[in-house]
Amino acid sequence: MSESTIDESTRGLEVVAADARPTADASVAADAPASRQAPGARPVLTDLEPGQQLFIRTYAVDRDLLVRYAGASGDFNPIHYNDRFAREVGLPGVIAHGMATMGLAGSAVVDWAGDPGAVMDYGVRFTRPIEVPDPGHAEVEVIGTVGAVDLAASSVRVDLKVTSGGASVLAKAQAVVRLD
Repeated sequence: MSESTIDESTRGLEVVAADARPTADASVAADAPASRQAPGARPVLTDLEPGQQLFIRTYAVDRDLLVRYAGASGDFNPIHYNDRFAREVGLPGVIAHGMATMGLAGSAVVDWAGDPGAVMDYGVRFTRPIEVPDPGHAEVEVIGTVGAVDLAASSVRVDLKVTSGGASVLAKAQAVVRLD
């Protein structure tokens, strides 16, 4: 069993390493590493093949993160901070900003690629809102897999499976990353 690593450099956002997973009895079980890539090393295009799992990232999304995202984006829609208002408009409660969810998934790709400038294209479809409890947090899991390798273009398509509470929250989530 390996030790879980947590990056709490920003309050309200927690990244948990792919090799640590909670089990039914709340202990932590180790998974096989998602990639053969050494920590801090840039991925090598010729080492990648379709279907290969690249990474798993889990993010804790809490109300503090929503407030900070609203401040950064200017999106102060009350569905992102007011439970009563969110329920009045038919939502189960406060929900995360869709673009914040997209940003978390994109940051997982950037972390894997090692260079934000390497991401040439990125797109998603929003399929389900993420309810953010208070107190507490919602967990968002991002799994990146090689969708296709284009040796001529020196690029890889990374397919993302993005879930919260076991349900898909982003569909057709894909990034094209240039690897030199």
